[in-house]
Amino acid sequence: MSNHTHTFYNKFSFFYPCVDLFLRRQKKRLFQEVNSLPCGQLLDIGVGHGKHLQFYKKHQITGIDTSQAMLQTALKYKKENLQLLHMDGEDLQFADATFDYVVLSHVMAVVAHPDKVLEESYRVLKPGGQVFILNHFTPNNGLKHIDSAFQRVGRLFHFRSLFYISNLKALHKFTLLKEINVGQLSYFKLLIYAKL
Repeated sequence: MSNHTHTFYNKFSFFYPCVDLFLRRQKKRLFQEVNSLPCGQLLDIGVGHGKHLQFYKKHQITGIDTSQAMLQTALKYKKENLQLLHMDGEDLQFADATFDYVVLSHVMAVVAHPDKVLEESYRVLKPGGQVFILNHFTPNNGLKHIDSAFQRVGRLFHFRSLFYISNLKALHKFTLLKEINVGQLSYFKLLIYAKL
């Protein structure tokens, strides 16, 4: 992720709670799925202000973000089973096969190189581990025109409004376990993949 993007999200951290209100419904389904799994080591890439961290019920959580300002806010939600680190999802400083689960919640459309994040996620996952990708994906309906029109504004916020699953080439390394529509017109999806 570029220094310009880091700077933007440090400044944007003040407004992030407003964005998070909009995303809360999608995240609720994510936590239902994650909390139904056996206890394990979980990496949450792009924790933002961290308010959602309280909804993890049983895993050992490592949360990372590139924004120091976001991490400072996330410290308010720090629990015994949680560590927070300043780190880039495109260059994870963990050994291979460290985690049972990786969560990418509304991250893929804001990172500079989403395939690199997926490759790093694959590397740090244990065999049999799962990655949870919650994001908007441009559907093949009228919403694609809205996403297309919003591209210029989206770039100001370091956000890809036009974002297709098919563009994520690194997904071929994983096996799809479940695809859940969590928004109207199939706009938001929770994708659960395994490293087999």
